[in-house]
Amino acid sequence: MGENRAAATSEPIMPQKKYIVALSPEERETLERLTTTGKTSAYKLNHARILLKADINQQGGGWRDQAISEALDISVSTIERVRQRLVEAGLDAALSRRIPSRTKPRLLDGEQEAHLIALACGETPQGQAKWTVRLLAERLVELKYVESISHETVR
Repeated sequence: MGENRAAATSEPIMPQKKYIVALSPEERETLERLTTTGKTSAYKLNHARILLKADINQQGGGWRDQAISEALDISVSTIERVRQRLVEAGLDAALSRRIPSRTKPRLLDGEQEAHLIALACGETPQGQAKWTVRLLAERLVELKYVESISHETVR
């Protein structure tokens, strides 16, 4: 009966990690070399240290994310992202910065932007002390440089 109570009061069972770091000996050697020699950017060193500590193939197994976070002073979410990138995209991706996946296309091309700058630097409309972004947007449409444009784009 005593055994059952002990099991019931022990620590809660943590969910299994989705992204397990299991480094090959070659990968581990590469990361150890990276962290001990040469000049490397801080984020890359941090990512290498995260992977070394999280590796389940090391003696004693991998560290928990919270322990890595406390040891390296890095957020748990960063540790989780580095683990995920290693599993999904490989070692090089885990060591590099993430490239933004979505970039907005430019709403004005170089020629349209040049017209906008020329307008803004030119004479103000009659009765106005200065150009506003709304006035500039309206004038670009009036002069048919663009079909339509938001004043926020002009900003």
